[in-house]
Amino acid sequence: MGLPATLTRPAHDIARRLVARGETLAVCESSAGGLISASLLSYPGASKFFLGGTVIYTPQGSKAQLGSSPVPRPDPVRGASEPCARYLAAAVREQLGAAWAVSETGATGPSGNPYGDPPGHAWVAVASHDGSVAARNVLTGGDDREANMVAFAAAGLALLLAHLSACC
Repeated sequence: MGLPATLTRPAHDIARRLVARGETLAVCESSAGGLISASLLSYPGASKFFLGGTVIYTPQGSKAQLGSSPVPRPDPVRGASEPCARYLAAAVREQLGAAWAVSETGATGPSGNPYGDPPGHAWVAVASHDGSVAARNVLTGGDDREANMVAFAAAGLALLLAHLSACC
């Protein structure tokens, strides 16, 4: 089974824009489990824009993967929150020296997360080359783990595409 077109269509649009501009991208995702990265990497020639990505699922993973980033960590770091999504996007962009970054953190289901968020709850964020970071809350209302993973990835790609379209 391939990736759904709801992910590859916006990912390929993002890829074409980044390649045309000569800009790069970094990704940091959590509950989407790599679907954002996989969708972007499905574009032929992805090495022209995709610098790297990481799937961070725990605070320990965040420290290990982004601990040397100059971006200050929120204290405490609480997953599936707006400050966490903003931090992940800004930190991975700085860490990899990318023009852009997209991040995602959420609770896929079938139950909520340890922080009390319901399944189907996530935050996505985009960090741009000018240092700005924008975030958006995603609420699917469902507890289907795979459907939420796809929805969270689609929301991250949509936010990135909107900012790429508005910029430059």
